[in-house]
Amino acid sequence: MKPFFKKHTLTIIGVVVGAIAGYFYWKFVGCSSGSCAITSKPLNSTLYGAVVGGLLLSTFKKDKKKYDVSGDNKQ
Repeated sequence: MKPFFKKHTLTIIGVVVGAIAGYFYWKFVGCSSGSCAITSKPLNSTLYGAVVGGLLLSTFKKDKKKYDVSGDNKQ
């Protein structure tokens, strides 16, 4: 069994990069009126960026299941 961090490396990298990007989005673009739900507070935009980054990079995870071509997929 693989360790958790080795198994989910791409997702963890996506969460970290997304959180940083979300914070910088709030810092440099943000919402001046305060009525924007995501970009009005740094915590909201950081969490949103982390979720989006994690989901985006988790799509590139390779599936290591092996399937039988004949249709008999018993383990």
